[in-house]
Amino acid sequence: MFDTDEAAPPALDSAVFAKLDQTLARQGPAAAIEELCAQLREAGDFNALFYALLMKKRQELGVSPFPAGAATELPPATHEEYENAIRDAGRKVGRLYLDQGDIRKAWFFFNMLGEPEPVREFIKNYQGGPDEDCQPIIEIALYNGVDPARGFGLVLERYGICNAITTFSQHDFSQQPDAKQTCITMLVNALHQQLRERLELDIVSRGDTVPEPTSLRELLRGRDYLFAEDAYHIDTSHLSSVAQMSLELKGGPAIEQAIGLCAYGARLASQFQQEADPPFERTYADYAVLLEVVGGIDVEKGLKHFRDKIEPEFANGSTFPAEVFVNLLIRINRKQEAIEVAKKYLSAEGRPLACPGVYEMCRDAKDYLGLAEAARLRADGVNYLAAKLSARG
Repeated sequence: MFDTDEAAPPALDSAVFAKLDQTLARQGPAAAIEELCAQLREAGDFNALFYALLMKKRQELGVSPFPAGAATELPPATHEEYENAIRDAGRKVGRLYLDQGDIRKAWFFFNMLGEPEPVREFIKNYQGGPDEDCQPIIEIALYNGVDPARGFGLVLERYGICNAITTFSQHDFSQQPDAKQTCITMLVNALHQQLRERLELDIVSRGDTVPEPTSLRELLRGRDYLFAEDAYHIDTSHLSSVAQMSLELKGGPAIEQAIGLCAYGARLASQFQQEADPPFERTYADYAVLLEVVGGIDVEKGLKHFRDKIEPEFANGSTFPAEVFVNLLIRINRKQEAIEVAKKYLSAEGRPLACPGVYEMCRDAKDYLGLAEAARLRADGVNYLAAKLSARG
């Protein structure tokens, strides 16, 4: 049931077997099974206790006492009762493992029952010391999806930003959008705090004063000396990764922090600037504009910034700026405008896009004539006629 590399379960003392024989002879099977359960609980062999509890129920039902016996051995009328016994035994043993702090073994039973809540509660209240191995908590919380945000928070807390960035990049959050937002926010917060602390130390060391309260952007204003001689204050690869991840933020205070990180990145020497294709050719500066739009700051100015990049790249055969712009419009709930941009620049594109496709958006908006036109441009007779028929009602 468990990893063969784990320590062997506690062994029962030889005297226990003699006592079981004595109880069986004097008091019968039920008492002997109760005695076995008590001995296994005392020894801490909860895995064996699970099967002993099943043996108890099978004995009560008058079938083979071997707990791994086939379900067909049970009379049909007893199936529900035995299933309930399995659940009761699993809950009892899972709780014993949680009380012992063995989350891996507890998870085996609660996962088998489809009841993750006790494990989730355990993870939520976990307060391990700095020297305690929290890897089992991370494994169950993050990789088994019980509480991904809590598991990721432990990675960041115990192993640092570098490991957290790698973990985030390798983890599939496709079914956990809320957890993804929380994890990005954690990374932005952590890097922002690290950068601010180091900037403030640098400012004070030069005899300057740190205004309070102030945003990171305001802290940088008028302090060119912070970037003299190609200086930097945090790992630039961390900055690049977190800034890119922050583009997926949907809102909240982390947006302003991410904008501050991008404002810092835009001031770094050229060798620390990441090269990218339009519309992010001025990477950090362009990231900041997108984040401002999402955060409701100078929205029309920001939209114009990205709108102006579409035509030149479209003329050169690239629709990526248009795809970015469509996504941005959708994020700020300007869906009709997004559809019009998509119809103009993406109708002929049948390949996978970085944004929702024209077919999908037109269908959702019941713009069947727009869908039909896109289908005509792609020589797609099936969707063309389907759209035309839908337009007729």
